[in-house]
Amino acid sequence: MESLQFFSLIGMGMIAAVTAVILRQHRPEFAMLVSVAAGVFIFGGIISGMRPVVNQVRDIFALTSMPQGNIQVIFRALGICFLTQIACDACKDAGENAIGAKVELAGKITVMAISLPLFGQVLGIVRSLLM
Repeated sequence: MESLQFFSLIGMGMIAAVTAVILRQHRPEFAMLVSVAAGVFIFGGIISGMRPVVNQVRDIFALTSMPQGNIQVIFRALGICFLTQIACDACKDAGENAIGAKVELAGKITVMAISLPLFGQVLGIVRSLLM
């Protein structure tokens, strides 16, 4: 991610935060919309700026003997973690801490579920080393 893009995302976040604080005093329902919209735009900016990083990580993994399926599981887990954190923060910003906690739990369970094949492979390696 280029530094100019990074600083523009930070600036957008600061402007959205100030706007949300001002709106919260007069129209709380619009403050929530500003917060969610800013989160979506910032996340989109981050995703578009991360393409070179993802490509570089893929190149690094290509040098290893790790199967392509394992790399996909890692990227899916990272994506789930990021999306879960954003959704959880949005719930907490809306004052719904209990819902945010449930979203966080759902994300953790989803990461665990998609990672089960990797755990099975690790256990198989450990078993082969011990025998």
